[in-house]
Amino acid sequence: MQPPPAKSLIVAYLLLAAAVLCWAGNWVVGRALRFDAPAVALTFWRWAIALAILAPFTFAHFRGRWVTVLRSWKILCLLGAFAIVFQHIPIYWGLRNTTATNGALLNSASPIFIVVLSIVLLGERLSARAWLGSLVSFAGVLVVISRGDPAVIGSLQLNAGDLWILLATVSWAGYTVCLRWRPPELRGLDFLTLLALVGVLATAPLYAIEVASGQTLKLNSATIAGIAYIGVVATVIAYIAWNRGVEIIGPSQSGPFMYLMLVYTPILSIIFLGEELHLYHFVGAALIISGIYLASARGASQSSRQAPDL
Repeated sequence: MQPPPAKSLIVAYLLLAAAVLCWAGNWVVGRALRFDAPAVALTFWRWAIALAILAPFTFAHFRGRWVTVLRSWKILCLLGAFAIVFQHIPIYWGLRNTTATNGALLNSASPIFIVVLSIVLLGERLSARAWLGSLVSFAGVLVVISRGDPAVIGSLQLNAGDLWILLATVSWAGYTVCLRWRPPELRGLDFLTLLALVGVLATAPLYAIEVASGQTLKLNSATIAGIAYIGVVATVIAYIAWNRGVEIIGPSQSGPFMYLMLVYTPILSIIFLGEELHLYHFVGAALIISGIYLASARGASQSSRQAPDL
């Protein structure tokens, strides 16, 4: 297979970099709207908007494929639960109590959780180097959640927001591992449409419970713009851009672009949220990235190189 021409490579790099920038913005918006937009409301409207945009372009492709959809309803529901319900709601819950920078750093450890779940659920075996990488990345996670203070871990005085983010990261790892059972007959956008449908149906009753408990969405220019951003830009546009970039240069060369999240998110957080960077951010990021490199260089699961964070 011949490598793509230089012009196509540039297009792919720009698309991948833009997709990650869109996802970085999701962390900033989630943190910015923490007082005005409850977590379930953000998740519901994010996927309702995505579904409304995607459905007119994809439902026609389901003709003749509904048998496949009905046959695969269990795995589709499971994937939707992992990718949306147990991922996005905890993220927005977590961003109430932790910074967008911390959230993005913790989320960057998802490849390590993917490797661990591949061992537990699929019985995959890792080399000693991969095990070492997993431990190094986990050390980076501990540095971030402890804010560089070991006494925090010892006293169990952990930030609840960080723990919600870690739960979301584990859920994304479960989604990525279970992608191997995704119906291969479905195109990327068709699959995303079905995930959006599952997400809307699953979060609708949770949304009703949230509203009944008194947590209501405060409609103002900021919340409307924020929800529009995460529904249109951070979901539909980002996913399309990422898929196209991966199609041009392949998943193995696309994966490292996710590290841009660790660059984009702190910069956006400083500009729009006034967050500050500390030494533990740099130490944690260095450990997480080094561990992922070690774990993926030898013996890591193929699953860990699939599926970006939406």
